[in-house]
Amino acid sequence: MWKRCPSTACAVSTSTDQDAGPAPGPAFDPDRPYRCSPSVALRPEPFGALVYHFGTRKLSFLKTPQLLSTVQALADQPDVHAALAAAGVAADQRPAYLRALAGLAASGTIEERT
Repeated sequence: MWKRCPSTACAVSTSTDQDAGPAPGPAFDPDRPYRCSPSVALRPEPFGALVYHFGTRKLSFLKTPQLLSTVQALADQPDVHAALAAAGVAADQRPAYLRALAGLAASGTIEERT
C-alpha cells in the first residue's frame, strides 16, 4: 500500500474559473520606494541572479545583470524610477523592466518600503 505525500498532489487544475486563487495584493506603484524582501536571497550569476524566497520556498531567476542591479538599487533610491536610472536602464527598456518589477512585487520578491 502506497502512502501519498502531500507534495505529490496534482499541481494542475482543469478549472476554468478565472477568479480562483488568492486575491491580488496591492498594485505595484513605481513612484513608491521598494526593497528586496528580507525573506529573499539573491545569488548573482553571469545571466542575472538566482532568487530564493524562504517564505514560499520558490526558486526563480532574474534574467539580466541589469535587473539584478535594479533590484539591489531599490533599497537606496527614493522610488523605482530612480533605481532604474541608478542601474543604467535605458529609457526605451524601462517599460519592460517595470513589467518585470511588477511581477517581482506580485510574487513577494520585492516589497514596498515604509
